[in-house]
Formats: sequence, structure tokens, C-alpha cells
Amino acid sequence: MKKIRVQFLLFVYDKTQKLYRKYFKKKKRQWQFNEKQLLEFQEDSLGRKLGEFYHKHGFSMIPKMENHDVHHLITGCGTNFEDEIAMQYLLLGNGKLNAHLLAVIVLGTFILPEYVKIYIKAYRKGQNMRTFHHWDFEELLWQNFDHLKNFVQQKDTVVLY
Repeated sequence: MKKIRVQFLLFVYDKTQKLYRKYFKKKKRQWQFNEKQLLEFQEDSLGRKLGEFYHKHGFSMIPKMENHDVHHLITGCGTNFEDEIAMQYLLLGNGKLNAHLLAVIVLGTFILPEYVKIYIKAYRKGQNMRTFHHWDFEELLWQNFDHLKNFVQQKDTVVLY
């Protein structure tokens, strides 16, 4: 039964992905790098880790969606459907809010409700991370991946003078 539900989500994703990029990412440009070029970055860099992510999973870059793939790396969220939904919860907890994100959360929770505890945990994780959902990660591809990941996973601290 789960297989049918996941196939339905895959169908919906396939039909809405281009619309999402067209209407929610219209001001965004695609990155100036491809998967092969990312593998040429320094070994410990974000760019290299992203290239290895694409290679490992057999994925190719989707124009204007590259930051989404970085989100997988820095949050540790997997790439199966329940993890994709959990990542949207994490991003909501991190402060991101748009119609597409809400639609994924509502539909995903309705179709795969057995993962609601994982979704809530992801939401809380996003709340406890430094706000990153709006960053342009293309500018950070040269940065040390571990340092960047550790920085993001630290909650902003309020400094009182």
C-alpha cells in the first residue's frame, strides 16, 4: 500500500516541479557549475561534497533547485519521500514559508501519516538550527563543508550588551 502512495506522490511531484520552478524561482538563476565541475573542487569543500552527492545517488542538477540539494547535505536528510517531507518540515521550522512548502507538508502528511513523529522531530531540528533556508549556497561552494555544516547546526545566539 505504501508503494502506491509513494507512486502517487512521485506523480504529483513530477507534475508540479516545473510549475514550482517557474513561479516560485522565477528570479533565481541556475548555478554556473555542473556535476562534473563540482567534483573538481577541493576535497573538503561544499562543492566537492555536493558533486559526490550527485554521483553517489545518480542524480543530476535541476536548474534553480541546487540549494535544495545542499539542504540535504547540511541537514542530513535522506532522499526518499518521507525524508523529503521531513526536510520540508525542517525548513518550515527554520523559517521558510511558501505555498509550495505548505502543500508538500499537507499532502505528504496526509499520504504518509505514519512518519508524523519524524516530521515533528525535523521541524524542531530546523528551529534549533541557524537560519539558512534563504542562503545562496553557490557562493559558499569553496567553503569547508564540515565547518559550514557545524555553523548551520548552531542556533543563532542573542548577544546582549
